[in-house]
Amino acid sequence: EVQLQASGGGLVQAGGSLRLSCAASGFTSDNYDIGWFRQAPGKEREFVAAATWSAGITTYADAVKGRFRISRDNDKNTIYLHMNSLKPKDTALYYCAARRSGVALTSRESRYDYWGQGTQVTVSS
Repeated sequence: EVQLQASGGGLVQAGGSLRLSCAASGFTSDNYDIGWFRQAPGKEREFVAAATWSAGITTYADAVKGRFRISRDNDKNTIYLHMNSLKPKDTALYYCAARRSGVALTSRESRYDYWGQGTQVTVSS
């Protein structure tokens, strides 16, 4: 069974950095894409970034482009979201999700079939 677990959240001051992890199991990673989403209190869940499991192809929401980066740890079945120059508006519960690879990466959360538990990121001003 496909299982995902997001971790690495925490409290950081504006301008700081955090690295979130998404550990996956139960599937052949090469056949899946990973999406990162976030949800702030009172707001809809929004797309952050997506990548092939190898992180060879990535895409980012305009709000985080240039500040966030997805990478892969080749020694672990884990994909990372590196978050730099964090802003208070980045404060949210972050989720990783997975889907069977399609024609292209997608920002549509409805296209992702598997979800991990969120990890909280709080950026203080």
